[in-house]
Amino acid sequence: MVVIGSAGILTPGRLRWLRALLWLAALTVMIVVVYNAVAKASLWLMTLAAGSAIASGAAQPAPYRLLAAVTGSIALVAAYWLAVRLGERRRVPELGLQKAPVDIVLGATLGAALMSVIVGTLGVFGWVAIHAVPISGVALAARDSIRSGVLEELVLRLVIFRLLWRAVGVWPAIAGAALLFGVLHLANPDSSLFAAACLIAGEGIGIGLYLLTGRIWAPIGMHAAWNFTQGWIFGAVVSGTSEISGGPLSLRPAADVSQMLSGGGFGPEASWAALIISFAASAVLLAAAWRRGCFKAADA
Repeated sequence: MVVIGSAGILTPGRLRWLRALLWLAALTVMIVVVYNAVAKASLWLMTLAAGSAIASGAAQPAPYRLLAAVTGSIALVAAYWLAVRLGERRRVPELGLQKAPVDIVLGATLGAALMSVIVGTLGVFGWVAIHAVPISGVALAARDSIRSGVLEELVLRLVIFRLLWRAVGVWPAIAGAALLFGVLHLANPDSSLFAAACLIAGEGIGIGLYLLTGRIWAPIGMHAAWNFTQGWIFGAVVSGTSEISGGPLSLRPAADVSQMLSGGGFGPEASWAALIISFAASAVLLAAAWRRGCFKAADA
């Protein structure tokens, strides 16, 4: 069961909804600042220790950037834990480590499987062309997958969804978190309202995993594996960007095929196959959470 907090800043009383929203904003800013500060500082220290000239403008080695992302991710998780312990005066079971490995594996398996089904559907109908290419690297793809999985899921689930739930209830929180995720991606290259709708349809996957486990690790595994499978394994554009790449395959939209069928420049996520499969997966997970009584939160 998800713990949404009822002490400290979230103590029952006057304007708790407003306190929850202000706390949401403060935690979001803190998490982003901590991640970027620690990741950049660790990258600088590794480069300095290796004797490289940072001022020369040369790109740091990919393994350094991967390690910096891991360090930043650990720091933001620790910062969230400390902030909740102090600000909400409670334990932080959503970061419980005992079941984290199993949660991550299960989430990653689901994310990779769903993206494989989406891409497989596009390939079977001839809406995309997939070709084998030489592998050029994996470290940067792993870095971006880890960064998106940890940073986005922690902010979306543990901060935005959880505190919206505290402020206005679970159903508005689900709708608000999903809509925000879609709207934020409208700024990405080759985005569209349809692409945003496809992403919104899939938000129930991460929310459902969080509701079912009460922890953040399965959503993180799902998100990271979804992006890694899409970008590195299949070589597709991920949400309009090509940062996750270098794997054994290259996926491109087929000629003379509608962007709503192929995903176009935004990638497979912005296709009818993604919309239908993501929505179905969201419905299944949210229905399972409902049947198990997971829509009732634990206050502390």
